[in-house]
Amino acid sequence: MAPVPTSLRPIVISGPSGVGKGTLYSRLLKNHPSLFTTSISHTTRAPRPGETRDVDYYYITMPEFEQLIKEDAFVEHAKFGDNRYGTSKKMIAEMGDLGKVVVLDIEMEGVKQIKNSSIPARFVFIQPPSMAELESRLRGRGTEKEESIQKRLAQAKNEMEYAATPGAHDLIIVNDEIDKAYQELEAFIFKGEEEKTQDQGARDGGKAGESVED
Repeated sequence: MAPVPTSLRPIVISGPSGVGKGTLYSRLLKNHPSLFTTSISHTTRAPRPGETRDVDYYYITMPEFEQLIKEDAFVEHAKFGDNRYGTSKKMIAEMGDLGKVVVLDIEMEGVKQIKNSSIPARFVFIQPPSMAELESRLRGRGTEKEESIQKRLAQAKNEMEYAATPGAHDLIIVNDEIDKAYQELEAFIFKGEEEKTQDQGARDGGKAGESVED
């Protein structure tokens, strides 16, 4: 039974490709659907078959996207290929109004942008046990060409160096076993909330640490 978050601060999960952050992200959303929600990004690319407008993405034109950048509407944005993607401050606020905590799975540059914004997010970095293990996982996919593997490993090294910077993240989880890593993620998210609730309860003379089950 997990406590209801007293804070609606977004949770930013990042880490190298192949480290398992997507699995942790998906499990958190699946186990606590009433508490957490995925980030719905704006994008300039066209909808793909099976995607739903305003559910999978907010689809907008390039001029509209550029105007939102000028208006400082994004907490983070990036360009992949010929398309742009961004997380809007409005979306995070709207989810908060619904009592939802937004969970973001983003790259290092997005993390840096959010840290420089006014959004008081919580940052978790998922790290591999070693570079050798990460390489093994990438090769184990059987879908990566050698050039792609080397590129991902180089990027992973940059991300891990940034993660080692003091204050870059609130928590670093070494994913050597997925269930253990998930338990650490949940413990971090809810431990902080329990402490806040208990502190508030002590000040107010009320009950603290009440919990619900999803």
